[in-house]
Order: sequence, then structure tokens, then C-alpha cells
Amino acid sequence: MTALKQPAAISIDEYLAGEVVSPVKREYLRGTVHAMADETNGHNAIATNALGALGRSLRGKPCRPFNSDTKIRIELGGHTRFYYPDAMVVCHPNPRSDHFQDHPVVVIEVLSDSTRRIDQGEKYDTYLRIPSLRVLLLVESEELAVTVHRRRAEGGFAVEYHAGPDAVIPLPEIGADLPLAELYEGAGMAGGDE
Repeated sequence: MTALKQPAAISIDEYLAGEVVSPVKREYLRGTVHAMADETNGHNAIATNALGALGRSLRGKPCRPFNSDTKIRIELGGHTRFYYPDAMVVCHPNPRSDHFQDHPVVVIEVLSDSTRRIDQGEKYDTYLRIPSLRVLLLVESEELAVTVHRRRAEGGFAVEYHAGPDAVIPLPEIGADLPLAELYEGAGMAGGDE
């Protein structure tokens, strides 16, 4: 039996240069790249709503939202990862010429059938190890529900669950609130202003 040949690892510089011209987004993990799943209109509507709501709430404040075209660079124990979250908020941004951010305060991932396993597994574990991260939001795409992982002062993360069209997620870490009705508006779901 012949062993499968592993693809050669690529450098971070090769990955970043390739992302500039790649027709698809690819995430980077220990020298390998992985193409991202193509998402539904519903998934993208929720991610866009999150960005719009946070953008309005943060106008005139020091923190800024970034969309899913901006990567997060995460340094973990001698290796580097790059992920594209659906949205994030950064209060200490990298230089304008960079194609990634290093210090997200809030990260938002919209869960769907094609992303749930990695979003709630590998990415979840990695995001919670980012020193600057204060809040991770895992947003359901088939119901009005968000699981919030909020960093506690004494260490670790507390888990909150917000559901329904009247729910509002407080984000005092960035001086904003995120109403679920606004998050799900136009996403084609009951209770989300279909």
C-alpha cells in the first residue's frame, strides 16, 4: 500500500501573495490552505446585517467593524493561522496596507451546515486563545438564536444564549448593542422581518 503524498507546506508570504489573486478565499493552517465554503444568501444576509448594525453603533467611536474579506492572523505556539470570520470588531487595527488584523475584540461566525463543524470546533478553540478577544458570537442561520462566549475578568469565557426577535445582545466591550431583529432582518426567517 502506498501512502498518500502530503502537499508541500507553503510559507506565510506565499499564502498572503496568493490570497491577493485567488478567486476564492482560503484559510491557512500550519502551511496548508483550505478553500472556504460558498455560502447561501441567507448566511450572507445575516453577516452583512451584523456588519451594518455594528458599523452604525460604532460610528464616532475608536473600534471599527471589518467584513469577511479581512483575515485574522493568529499566532499559536510556533505556528500561524489565518481565518476569515464573517465579521469582527477591532479597536487597535493593523496598518491600512495589511490584509489581516491581529487584535479582534469581537468575532462573529454565522453557522450553517457547511461551516458548523469547523466554526464550533477548530475555529472556536483557536478564537478563544486570542488575547485581545472579548466576545465570540456564534450566530445560527436557521433560527433567531446566538450563542455568546464572553471573556470573564477572572479568566475563561461565560456562555450566554440570546433568542427571538426581541432579544438584544449587549456589547459593552465596544460600547454597542446588537438587536437580533436587526441581525436577521431580510434573511428570510420568521421573526426576522422576512
